[in-house]
Amino acid sequence: MVDAARQMLDELMGRNRNLHPSEAGQAVNWEDPEFCQFYNVKFCPHDLFINTRADLGPCTRIHDDEAKHLYEEARPSQRKRHTEDEFLRFCNVMLHDVDRKIQKGKQRLQLMQRDNPSGTMSHAAKHQEHMSNLTARINKLLAEAEEAGIRGDVDQAQDLMALCEELKEEKESVQQQYEAQVKNYHKLRAAPPSQSTTPTPTPTLGTNAGEISSNDQPLASPNIAGSIGDAIASDGTESNEPIEVPVAGAPAPAATSGGASPTAAGINNASEDSKSDTKTDTKTAANWSHEVLPEKQMKVCEICGAFLIVGDAQQRIEDHLMGKQHLGYSKLRNAVTEINERRQKEHEEEERRRRDDRVQRFHNTYDNRR
Repeated sequence: MVDAARQMLDELMGRNRNLHPSEAGQAVNWEDPEFCQFYNVKFCPHDLFINTRADLGPCTRIHDDEAKHLYEEARPSQRKRHTEDEFLRFCNVMLHDVDRKIQKGKQRLQLMQRDNPSGTMSHAAKHQEHMSNLTARINKLLAEAEEAGIRGDVDQAQDLMALCEELKEEKESVQQQYEAQVKNYHKLRAAPPSQSTTPTPTPTLGTNAGEISSNDQPLASPNIAGSIGDAIASDGTESNEPIEVPVAGAPAPAATSGGASPTAAGINNASEDSKSDTKTDTKTAANWSHEVLPEKQMKVCEICGAFLIVGDAQQRIEDHLMGKQHLGYSKLRNAVTEINERRQKEHEEEERRRRDDRVQRFHNTYDNRR
């Protein structure tokens, strides 16, 4: 901890921070082993991937701007060349690892596409293909029926037209089912999340159908009240026994010795039917949601090896491009490319200079012989 604090102070205030202004500070030499040579060349790779999966940890050497400036102003030498070679070797090792990661990611995507070739086709594409096949079969049968009619084979023409009508009915049925599934799916997505309802006290009617005891809450649903009123009207008599209105989610009341109330039974049956219809619609929409949503096409980033979604939102793409890993590996690749190109130019200039020297020596030798 103390060494890290000392290193931070050296980077911020310099190595001679504790010296008196009148005292002569120690001269800085970029070749000292306490300085980070990678930082002198370009940058330190340890600073690129902080708090990421590729984090290399803190650098154990000092990043000194004065030493970096001295390194840049130094004349080309064997020591300077060796420092660049070490930087290139370290960067190439990291790039080799990420290139292997990219290659494995591409192989993984190829295996997924080979194992599930039909998985990339959406439900809409499958439906369109099915409808196209039915249309082609109908057109083919119509052409055959027309040819049979031209030949005078009425029976065969009628049979072909009957098959054609069956295919048309099948096509209409498939189209209706598809539209219903699409409607249910969009209804499910547009519906707000279901909220748990708090059970209300069971209201009790008094001797008269219109009287409600003061301790009870008003009826929650007008349909239930209407059903009770219809039941009383159809019976023609007013019962002195209270009628209990079932609450949604509460168990059905047990049948009395005189028989179950037809109103309660009707309400329970209607509730069960509605629950069954809701479950069926939910199941159909859920199954449809797995089929209607197209599977996401993936690709591998050629810079950092991350998996990306083809056609993703522009904001997500920009977030990836501005991420630490992508920027870090991009900086590594650019630095390696820049150094290699500079060395290539230096090599070409050296070769051209040597060629010019040979030509000049040849001309000088020829002139001397003359």
